[in-house]
Amino acid sequence: MPSLTPLHPDASLRLALAVVASSSIPLLLLDGDFVVIAASTTFCEAFEIDPLTAPGAEIFGLGAGEWNAPRLRSLLSATASGHAEIQAYEMDLKRKGRDSRRLVLKAQKLDYGDDDSIRLLLTVADVTDARAAEKLKDDLLREKAILLQEVQHRVANSLQIIASVLMQSARKVPEAARSHLHEAHHRVMSIAAVQQQLVASRLGDVELRAYFTQLCQSLGASMIAPDKQVSIIVNADAVSVNADISVSLGLMVTELAINALKHAFPGQRGGKITVGFHAHGQGWTLSVADDGVGMPKGEGVVKPGLGTSIVEALARQLQADVKLADANPGTCVSIVRAGPSPADDAAGDEREAAV
Repeated sequence: MPSLTPLHPDASLRLALAVVASSSIPLLLLDGDFVVIAASTTFCEAFEIDPLTAPGAEIFGLGAGEWNAPRLRSLLSATASGHAEIQAYEMDLKRKGRDSRRLVLKAQKLDYGDDDSIRLLLTVADVTDARAAEKLKDDLLREKAILLQEVQHRVANSLQIIASVLMQSARKVPEAARSHLHEAHHRVMSIAAVQQQLVASRLGDVELRAYFTQLCQSLGASMIAPDKQVSIIVNADAVSVNADISVSLGLMVTELAINALKHAFPGQRGGKITVGFHAHGQGWTLSVADDGVGMPKGEGVVKPGLGTSIVEALARQLQADVKLADANPGTCVSIVRAGPSPADDAAGDEREAAV
């Protein structure tokens, strides 16, 4: 391998100056008195500095004196003495007749074997546009949050109006149609309870025990008559899920609880409905059990209705299975989601790659 011939000191200096001048990053090479030894073309173009007069001028005298900032002078002095090193000092460059620019400066003392001659390398990054974009993003997010709150407020009011209209209509229709309007009213009120709880969570993770408790209290208040000895209790793990999953879980609890209240306790029969949620590994089980009359048998079997279809559709979205069992007494409906298998994960990765 051929040996490298050392450059003459003058040639080394010219090479260093050429490297600085051709840098794609705005930078200055300063001596210990903060006099500019070399300035990159990008620096001169970005800040409208004459490249012919910059070398030999003190940095604080560049332009119209806009670089003469006391804080910058102090930081450069500390860097030159070896007591500090500027990593990300931000300053506003204010020039008459022009918009202020937000700059991030980095200064370091060069170690090149000559203790008698101090050299500082100052790098300048203009982050004005980036800061403006960040502010715009923050403003848009803040505006979005305000609009979302307004929408949620309007949704809550609309649900209340719909529920009131349904109840008023139920008083005016024949008995045969009244039960359908009452059922629609119950569903609207349960959806309102789901929406209210999600608003309280601010669309972040939802703690299920508190969520189900509030939901079941709303269901009980709207569907259980004062003289009916039926209660709804919650037995859930202290786990949290994202808002999208909580919506599906809440709707399934609503449909299953409504179904139990309608069919499990005929007449004046009392009883208890238990809503459970338990995590197991990466899976979970949601259950709604009652101690009522149990599942009908024989010719009196009731065909699955709208509530059953809703629960099955939501379970499929969550990749869960619906299981119906005799609770002796009563009925237990469980929605079980097993943890993802390695094959499922691999399939999911392939689907993502295909997209």
